[in-house]
Amino acid sequence: MQKMLGYMRKAIHEFDLIQNGDKIAVGVSGGKDSVVLLKGLVLLKRFIGIEYDLVAITLDPYFGGQPTDYTPVREFCEEMGVTYVLKPTRIGEIVFDIRKEKHPCSLCAKMRRGALHDAALEYGCNKVALGHHFDDVVETFMMNLFVEGRLGCFAPKSYLSTKKLWMIRPMVFAPEKEVRKAALKNNFPIVKSKCPADGQTKREEMKEFLRERERADNGFTFRMFGAMRRAGLDGWGFPEKPKQKG
Repeated sequence: MQKMLGYMRKAIHEFDLIQNGDKIAVGVSGGKDSVVLLKGLVLLKRFIGIEYDLVAITLDPYFGGQPTDYTPVREFCEEMGVTYVLKPTRIGEIVFDIRKEKHPCSLCAKMRRGALHDAALEYGCNKVALGHHFDDVVETFMMNLFVEGRLGCFAPKSYLSTKKLWMIRPMVFAPEKEVRKAALKNNFPIVKSKCPADGQTKREEMKEFLRERERADNGFTFRMFGAMRRAGLDGWGFPEKPKQKG
């Protein structure tokens, strides 16, 4: 986890993601990204010099009308002394059975965000931490460019004025391979998604495109990330260097 803690610490300081007194709701789907994020935030509390509290929140979509067994995640949280909240929802039924969405990801994500925000407020949190990593950043930037014809990406930190919540993404500097390595090496509990569209999304297509580009042109993804930062898009600009005196 040492590399992961380094990536997270850098993001927290560079984008000013966490302050003393924060109560952070960590969205824990059970996948590798969210589990590594939670463990990282727990470990960072020991030495980062910021006092904050954590609440782990899982939304069960009830895909196929059946609950998912999140017992390994609950036990993981209990071992770390983190409050764990499991919220049943009808997201799976609405997206796949009632609406029968051909492209379900957008609606599903919107509903999950709303449910997570409400749960965070219910438990007195002022921030929500999500497990987006470096690869997610580049994929989103490229999808917005190719699919929507616009320059943009989600921000490392954003404020939801209607909910009075901050959204933070402490793992945005961490490559997905490092997240996967941390989860496997530490034998973290992973709950496989039961989503019917898993592995068949536009994002998966972009992942494969970027893999191919990276194989053909080493460093392609890092140059895309650098271009986005140099352009200062959506809060991704580099921190200003202090002006020299004299």
